[in-house]
Amino acid sequence: MSKTVVAKYSHMGEEFEIFVDSDLAYDFIIGKIKDPLKVLQAEEVFKDANKGERQSQDKIKKVFNTTDIIQITETILKKGEVPITTEQRNKLVQEKKKQIINIIAINSIDPRTNAPHTSQRIESAMEQARVNIEPFKSATEQVEAVLKRINPILPIKFATMKIEVNIPASYANRCYGVLKHYGIKSEEWLSNGSLKANLEFPAGLRDEILEKLNSLTKGEIQIKTEV
Repeated sequence: MSKTVVAKYSHMGEEFEIFVDSDLAYDFIIGKIKDPLKVLQAEEVFKDANKGERQSQDKIKKVFNTTDIIQITETILKKGEVPITTEQRNKLVQEKKKQIINIIAINSIDPRTNAPHTSQRIESAMEQARVNIEPFKSATEQVEAVLKRINPILPIKFATMKIEVNIPASYANRCYGVLKHYGIKSEEWLSNGSLKANLEFPAGLRDEILEKLNSLTKGEIQIKTEV
């Protein structure tokens, strides 16, 4: 049985509400469903859904820059408030937390050592700082606020790293795919078949990249690093 609830979005002093299936809305939020129309119970935008008071087309157009119900529904589901169960909310919070930790871990280093932070260290700092995770806000939107809370506990610096690699001819081809994946800025194939390349990538990926390259070349690689 479907459970119809009201999803709400407030913007520019106006209210926009739609009737949605709560379970399908949750599935849309977590990416299990892609089509927002499957979530809608009625293709109408209301000012007050419970009273059946429809929102004016002019105000809809002003806020959403469209009257297309698909785009409007998607915005409300992604940026508005959707009633969900406590279990669903907890799952969303945990998923957003993982995404935030991953973003910070990939892009940051410890400015004291220039070494990447582990996910466990970042999570521990978030717990100490009692960081509040918003289930309906994207992970990217929350990173800055999280950094402000945990920086006094765990110094963090977002940075990119540049490295120059010289790979012997016997390993050059097998390493090329890895280099392309992480971001080649320039490359030069030398007359002896060896490969010289420059990469630039989020600093938190340093250990992962160096480990892969060293493994593929059995340590027979020359690497110059620069943050």
